[in-house]
Amino acid sequence: MGLLLAPLRLCLLLAVGTGAQKLPTRDEELFQMQVRDKALFHDSSVVPDGAEISGYLFRDTPKRYYFVVEEDNTPLSVTVTPCDAPLEWKLTLQELPEESSGESSGEPEPLDQQKQQATADEGTELFTYKGNDVESYVATSSPSGLYQLEILSTEKDSSFKVYATTTPESDQPYPELPFDPRVDVTSMGRTTVTLAWKPTPTGSRMKQPVQYCVVVNKEHNFKSLCAVEAKIGADDSFMVAPKPGLDFSPFDFGHFGFPSENDLGKGRSFAGNKPLGNKVSRSYATKPKADIQKMCIGNKNIFTVAHLKPDTQYYFDVFAVNIVTNTSTAYVGTFARTKEEAKQKMVELKDGKVSDVFIKRKGSKFLRFAPVSSHQKVTFYVHSCLDAVQIQVRRDGKLLLSQNVEGVRQFQLRGKAKAKYLVRLRGSRKGASMLKVLASTRPNKQPFPSLPEDTRIKAFDKLRTCTSATVAWLGTQERNKFCVYRREVDDSYSEEHRRREQNQCTGPETRKKSEKVLCKYFHSPNLQKAVTTETIKGLEPGKSYLLDVYVVGHGGHSVKYQSKLVKTRKFC
Repeated sequence: MGLLLAPLRLCLLLAVGTGAQKLPTRDEELFQMQVRDKALFHDSSVVPDGAEISGYLFRDTPKRYYFVVEEDNTPLSVTVTPCDAPLEWKLTLQELPEESSGESSGEPEPLDQQKQQATADEGTELFTYKGNDVESYVATSSPSGLYQLEILSTEKDSSFKVYATTTPESDQPYPELPFDPRVDVTSMGRTTVTLAWKPTPTGSRMKQPVQYCVVVNKEHNFKSLCAVEAKIGADDSFMVAPKPGLDFSPFDFGHFGFPSENDLGKGRSFAGNKPLGNKVSRSYATKPKADIQKMCIGNKNIFTVAHLKPDTQYYFDVFAVNIVTNTSTAYVGTFARTKEEAKQKMVELKDGKVSDVFIKRKGSKFLRFAPVSSHQKVTFYVHSCLDAVQIQVRRDGKLLLSQNVEGVRQFQLRGKAKAKYLVRLRGSRKGASMLKVLASTRPNKQPFPSLPEDTRIKAFDKLRTCTSATVAWLGTQERNKFCVYRREVDDSYSEEHRRREQNQCTGPETRKKSEKVLCKYFHSPNLQKAVTTETIKGLEPGKSYLLDVYVVGHGGHSVKYQSKLVKTRKFC
C-alpha cells in the first residue's frame, strides 16, 4: 500500500534499501474496509490512498497533511480542488532515514516522530501552486519518503478537497474530459438557451456511471462543482462547527462571528515563510441568497435552460459526475446574453379615426396620441371586442387613468397644450384580445353606438313554436339601428362554441345576406321601457339556430349583442 490510511497513533515500518524496487500494490480489501471506517482518517492529517477527502481552512491558518510512500519508483498523483477561494499549496518530500530510530532495535518509528522531523527539516519542495484552479501534481516515479501537503487560504475561510493515489492509472477517480471539452451554445432565445457538449469517455469507454450537472448563474464560470456548492450554501447564517479541539478552541468566540481580541495578527505566505501571527476574528454574517441554479440531468449531453430573463448575460457550466464516487470534472464553461424583448411597435392614433388593435394573450400594446392643435378636452373611446382589457393613459408621463374595460367605454380627460398621450392596453389572461380605439379632441357624436349594461338576448320558451322563436333585448335612450341575423347550427353546437365566437367587433358585413332577418330603429326616453321584442319566423321544426343582434352607430361602427342559441319545437 502506497499511502498511509492508519490514524496518527499507528506506527509504520520504514522501507530500508536502495535501488529500484517492485511497484507497490494496494491491499484493496484492507483499503475498502478503511474507507468504510471513516473514524480511521476523518479529521486526521493523514491522506488516504485513493479516496477524496474534504477539508476546511480558516483564513491565514495553514493545514498540513502527510502520507508515506514506502517504495522507490512509485507513481504518485495529488490533486487539490479549491471550493470557495484561491488557495496556496505546496508538496514537499522528507526522505526516510536509512536506519530506524531508537537503539537500532528495528522498532518502527511513529508517524508523529516523522512529522516532527519533517517540520524541523523543510525537505525538498516538489510542487507549489497559487490560484483557484483544480491543480494536480503527477509523477510517474516517486522516491520513498514522508510527503507533506500544506494548504493555505489568505483571502477568507474556505473549503477544499484533496485526492492522492499511488495507482493513478487504475484508479481514474475523476471523469475524463473529451478531446474537445467546451460547452457550446446551439440556440438562444429571449428566455431560453440550449447547450451541447461532447460526452465524457468515462461513461462510454470505461462503462462507469456518469451523469451531467448544468450550472447557471449571472456572475462567472466555475472551475469545480464544490465551488458551486459552496456558493449555493453561502447564504447560510450558521456554520457546521468542527469537533472542539481539532480546528479551534471552543472558547475562541471569533470563530462564531463575535468580536475577538486577537484580531491584530498578520497572515503568512509561502513566499516569505513568515511565522503565523495571532488568529484573526472571522465573521459569518448573513449573505444574500446566491442567484445560481444547479440541475443534474442524467447522461444526456444536450440541455435547454428555460425561464431566463431577456437581455441578460448568463454563465453556463457543465460537470461530469461519477455517480458512485461523487467525484466530478468541469468542462470549459461558456456564457451568453439572452435576446432582447421584442420592441413594442407604437401605434399612432389619428384624431377622430378608429384604430383596430390586436393583443396576444397576456400581452400589451402601446398607442400614442399627439394632438396637432391645442385642446381643452380629449376623449378616448374603447371597444373591447372579447374579454375585458386593462387601459392606462398617461399624459406627458403622468398617469391619468387606469381601469378595466369590457364592451364599449368612453373616457373624457382634461387637455393640455402640446400634450402627448401614451395609452397602454394589457390583454386578458384567458386569450387574445381585439379592440377598436378612437381618440378625439373635437366634441362630436360618439362613433360607437350606446349600449345598455345588459347586452344579452332573451328567448321566450312559451312562445317557441316549430317554425318560430320570439326574443327580446334592451335598448337605450339614444335612437339606434338594430339588425337581426340567424344561422342554423347542428345539434353538437354548444355554449362553448358560442362563447368562442363571441366577438363583438364583427359587424353585419361579415354575414351572409341569406342570414339577415330584419333591421329596425328603436329607442325609449324611459330606460325602464327600453326593451323590444321580435319574432323570427320561417324556421324548421326541431332545428337549432344561433341568433345575433347588431346595433349600428352613427359612424357606421357596430356592436354585436351576446349570441343566443335557440331550438324550435320538434312536434307542434
